[in-house]
Amino acid sequence: MASDPISQSDVAAVQECENAYGKLRDELAKVIVGQSDVIEQVLVAMFARGHALLEGVPGLAKTLLVSSLAESLHLSFKRIQFTPDLMPSDITGTEIIQEDLETKKRRYEFLEGPIFANLILADEINRTPPKTQAAMLEAMQERQVSAGGTIRKLPSPFFVLATQNPLEQEGTYPMPEAQLDRFLLHIRVDYPSGAEEWEIARRITSGAQEQISSCMSGEQIVQFQDLVKRVPVSDQVLGYAWALIRATRPGAPEAPSFVNQWVAWGAGPRGLLTLVTCAKARAILYGRYHASISDVQAMVKPALRHRLAANYSAQANGYTSDKLIEMLLEEVSSEKTYACPAA
Repeated sequence: MASDPISQSDVAAVQECENAYGKLRDELAKVIVGQSDVIEQVLVAMFARGHALLEGVPGLAKTLLVSSLAESLHLSFKRIQFTPDLMPSDITGTEIIQEDLETKKRRYEFLEGPIFANLILADEINRTPPKTQAAMLEAMQERQVSAGGTIRKLPSPFFVLATQNPLEQEGTYPMPEAQLDRFLLHIRVDYPSGAEEWEIARRITSGAQEQISSCMSGEQIVQFQDLVKRVPVSDQVLGYAWALIRATRPGAPEAPSFVNQWVAWGAGPRGLLTLVTCAKARAILYGRYHASISDVQAMVKPALRHRLAANYSAQANGYTSDKLIEMLLEEVSSEKTYACPAA
């Protein structure tokens, strides 16, 4: 059965979301040239109440994108530069001894770390040891920090954008696949087109700097996050997403022959939840009241590229996760009707 029809109040909320997204793109265009897919995917992750990992070579404006996004969203923003000597307490905060000026008695007082903000930029997260990475991931998953025996809630909305670059891997601490799965989306930031790079050079070297205006509040973001939960998904769309996920698993009855040959392991149930939720979030960005097959197809790469692992044989033959996902999209029919299997 499909979900209940969307209410009239939600219809108005979807239209408001589409308008806000248009304004947001206009504001970001003042300082960011191109990268429309990246901006879309970042907003999808935010509205889907998840976190995103941005990967790209240095100099592609990943940091500028996140800081500009914080300005346009009117959110508290903190940047954490990850280094090999960064400790967990440098992120979460620590208790310090303070002396009361009146009583002269000493007491412990918690000093909040940079994690206590709405939008966090975790810059080069692969340059810090696993212990510090784990502290960051715990805060992302639980949306709270435990320090000194006390649990402290993080602000809402809370969103982490982590960056890493694929170069200079010597001396870094690559995140294990099990921890990468905690990120809702793995977003690739590619080189700009020729025209975009020309415009970047012209704009930056001319010294023209435009100011970004805030066009979306934290309260609106929370409302849109709640709205995503209520967006209907038909059995046709759910079945297609389900079939894609089932087909990623080597040895499964639904797996194509190339998956059995080239894939080490496929996506788990979290991959299906991510795909459906992100399809719903993308739908409201474009003013639509239900998720579609095209929404699933648009989100399948960022949702699955860190959840589908090519084996050594595939890597030796040049088959990346993205290439395998493209083959998967060709193999799994979007026109077929998938029925819920019997228990």
